[in-house]
Amino acid sequence: MPQNSHSGMLIYALSIVTAMMLRIMPFPPTLENFNPDWVLLVLIYWSLAIPERFGVFNAWSVGLLVDVLTGRLLGQFALIYSLVCYFAVKLHKRIRHYPIPQQSLFVFFCLLLGQLIIFWIESMQGTNQLTSAFWFPVISGTLLWPAVYYVLRLIRALLHIA
Repeated sequence: MPQNSHSGMLIYALSIVTAMMLRIMPFPPTLENFNPDWVLLVLIYWSLAIPERFGVFNAWSVGLLVDVLTGRLLGQFALIYSLVCYFAVKLHKRIRHYPIPQQSLFVFFCLLLGQLIIFWIESMQGTNQLTSAFWFPVISGTLLWPAVYYVLRLIRALLHIA
């Protein structure tokens, strides 16, 4: 029997808060560039799993919170998250039926889109320099997608969230 919407929203909120904590958690300097966009990975999962409850407006709201949390230009992550979640919601019927490696390819392009928008915005401000570190969060996020997918799927199955 599926849980009511209040407990489902609590699980969504807890997963987003956990992703935000992972986003700002200090890593050793050698691993700092490999920290993927955890929030975007969680948003992609919920947009694919339950698109009727979690969509573009939720992603926009979470993006504004991440903008404030990270001290970036207000609206930068809101734009990225809402665009990526739009594509995830629009394509969810196809993507959900793909095996995990093909889903990882979709996630790769979503993370790449996010990095390109960040690069574009920072280059308009004159603060960005293209380095090889541009690719590290995209690749690490793609490689971590199966783990994020299975952990959130397990939580969703154990708590009967539909």
